[in-house]
Amino acid sequence: MNGFPGAGFDLLDPDREILSVNTFKALRELLYNHSGIALAPHKITMVQSRLAKRLRIVGLRTYEEYLHRLETPDDPEWSEFINALTTNLTSFFREGHHFTRMVELLKGSDPPRRLRIWSAGCSTGEEPYTLAMTLLKAFGTGSSIQILATDLDTAVLETAARGVYPASRIESVEEAWRRFAFLRGTGDRKGLVRLRPEVRHLVTFRQLNLLDSHWDLDREPFQAVFCRNVMIYFDKPTQRRLLKRFHDALAPDGLLFVGHSEALLDAALGFESLGQTIYRRKAAP
Repeated sequence: MNGFPGAGFDLLDPDREILSVNTFKALRELLYNHSGIALAPHKITMVQSRLAKRLRIVGLRTYEEYLHRLETPDDPEWSEFINALTTNLTSFFREGHHFTRMVELLKGSDPPRRLRIWSAGCSTGEEPYTLAMTLLKAFGTGSSIQILATDLDTAVLETAARGVYPASRIESVEEAWRRFAFLRGTGDRKGLVRLRPEVRHLVTFRQLNLLDSHWDLDREPFQAVFCRNVMIYFDKPTQRRLLKRFHDALAPDGLLFVGHSEALLDAALGFESLGQTIYRRKAAP
C-alpha cells in the first residue's frame, strides 16, 4: 500500500479551488443583505483568498458548499464570514484634527457635564480609546463621560475590549499621551502596552449591525457620533438611511464625524458642514 498522503484520495486544498463568478455574486449578495457592505466586482480574488482559510477550518472543499452553509441564517459560520471580509484599518489619533476640533466644539460657551459619544465601526478599539483619553484630559473626572463603541466584527471587538496592544502601535503617539493613557508591560508582557483603567473604563464595547432595523441604544442622545471610513463600503441609498438614523440619534447641535473621503454633499440630510468632514445636526430635515 502506498503510504504517502493523497494516495487514492483527493487532497483538501481550498487554495486550489476557484471561486466562480456566480458563487462570488451570490456571496456578495448575502454580505450586502446582511451588513450593507457592497463589495466591488473586482474584489473576487480578495474574497477567494480570505474565504480559502475558512474552507480549510470548517473542512469544506468548494466555495459552493460554503455558500450553501451560509444560506442557513443562524449558522455560527456567519460571524466568521463577516469577520473575514471586513477591513479593519485603524490607529490611535487617526485623522487627529477631529479630536482637537471635537473638544473645541463641545466646550463652546456652555460645556456639557454629561458626554455620550458613539464610535460606530470601532474596529480594534483605537478610535474609542483615543476619544476616551482626549475627553478625559479635556474635561477631567468632574464630567460624566460615556463612550459606546460598536462594530459588526466580533473578533475585533474581543481585541478592543482587552485594551492590550503591541508597543509598536503607539510609536507614532506623542510621548505626553503615552504617559497619560498607557501602561507598559514587563516580564512576559514586555513589548505590550495596556490602556490605563481610568481610560479603558470609559468605553463600552458592543456588537451592532448598522443595518439592523432597531439599534439597541439608550434613548439618551449622543453629543457626537464618529462613523469614519465605514460608509464608503455602503451604496448611496444605504448611506442616506444611515445618516437619517444618525441624525435621530444625535442631540440638538450634535456632531457627526466621517472619513476624509465621505463628504456629505446633500444639504437635505439634516447636517451643516463645519469643514474637515465634521458636521453639525440641524433641525429635522
